[in-house]
Amino acid sequence: MMTRCLALGVLLLASAGPFVVSQSRSSRDALAALGGLVGTWNGTGIPTGSREEQRTGFWTETLTCEWQFKGGDAWLKLAFAKGKHFTSGEIRHVAGASPFRVTLKTTDKKDLTFDGTIKEKVLTVLRHDKDAKEEQRLVVTLLHDNRILYRYDVKPDGRGLFYKRYQVGANKEGVAFATGDGKPECIVSGGLGTMPVSYMGKTYYVCCGGCRDEFRDNAKKYVDEYEQKLKAKRK
Repeated sequence: MMTRCLALGVLLLASAGPFVVSQSRSSRDALAALGGLVGTWNGTGIPTGSREEQRTGFWTETLTCEWQFKGGDAWLKLAFAKGKHFTSGEIRHVAGASPFRVTLKTTDKKDLTFDGTIKEKVLTVLRHDKDAKEEQRLVVTLLHDNRILYRYDVKPDGRGLFYKRYQVGANKEGVAFATGDGKPECIVSGGLGTMPVSYMGKTYYVCCGGCRDEFRDNAKKYVDEYEQKLKAKRK
């Protein structure tokens, strides 16, 4: 009986290994659709209202997005500097019909959780606020490699349409608006590589500090994946 239990335990452990790896790759691959968000963005926010309300109510903020890795997990970390509504957040991949989860901490220290999908470089996530009695929607549009727009909409319970509360347009810091082909690829996430890293005398590129740290910890793994990807392209 003891021998059978030990054999079953070994079998379960062996079967768990590949599952954890595939989950890690699934999260990283799914979030690669939002890899264009990685970087530092200088934005200007404009509330909905009259021209005077927009003129007096506008604000500027800086949004930073970086990859984060821990064990078999991968996610995107958000930080807002001088944000009017948010201070920090995360974007994760989850199982289900709404595979993208955005969590945000507001300037008044509330935690908000949105779930949704991405289609044609537009991330749409929603939540229901019981206290405010309304549906809240965050829409993030990757307009260009160097330009994003996000807006915040609400729909009071019992109403049929959303209306916009505010929107923020932002440009990526340190990158010219017009770019051509031949841009380096981040060896970890597959996004736009902006920072050089070295391994075995060769130079590669990563897109953020999170990917740089992950590459330093697992350089051989990512170099091997990169080489396999190049071989597949040559075929």
